[in-house]
Amino acid sequence: MAGDTTVYLALGSNLGDRRQNLIAALDGLAPDVRVEAVSSLYETDPVGPPDQQDYYNAVCRARTSLQPRELLAVVKQVERDVGRTEGPRWGPRLIDIDILLCGDVIVDEPELHVPHREMAKRAFVLVPLAELAADLTHPAEDKTTIGELLANVDASGVRLLADAGWERP
Repeated sequence: MAGDTTVYLALGSNLGDRRQNLIAALDGLAPDVRVEAVSSLYETDPVGPPDQQDYYNAVCRARTSLQPRELLAVVKQVERDVGRTEGPRWGPRLIDIDILLCGDVIVDEPELHVPHREMAKRAFVLVPLAELAADLTHPAEDKTTIGELLANVDASGVRLLADAGWERP
């Protein structure tokens, strides 16, 4: 469709049926967000308070005609639909969906930061993102590629659980 933008979304879950939570979130993005590709599934150490279950993480590439703020509204609704309730920052969550990139758009607002502010430092984001787009240039990190960013982080806590295609029956 004309006017569509390629977006990358990070998905994570460390409560309940983590795999099913991610599948429900991917399915819930339609029809406004059309998922084109999903990374492998990874298990990662939690960030934040101790005594949390490990996260399942993945990244999807999708197309949408939504503007970043509209996309955020859809993402927040999908999180609610999957069952997320507000809790402590970096606390356990049923589902977490972060907007990583929206084309080469840069948004810096109180409720929305695109590219995601922490993505360049987070192996649990960069490993699956690089799987889909290693040569993609980060619009705000001095035009560094995702693969180059990944080479500068410790990815030892990111463990492959399932190859691409895990989200399909």
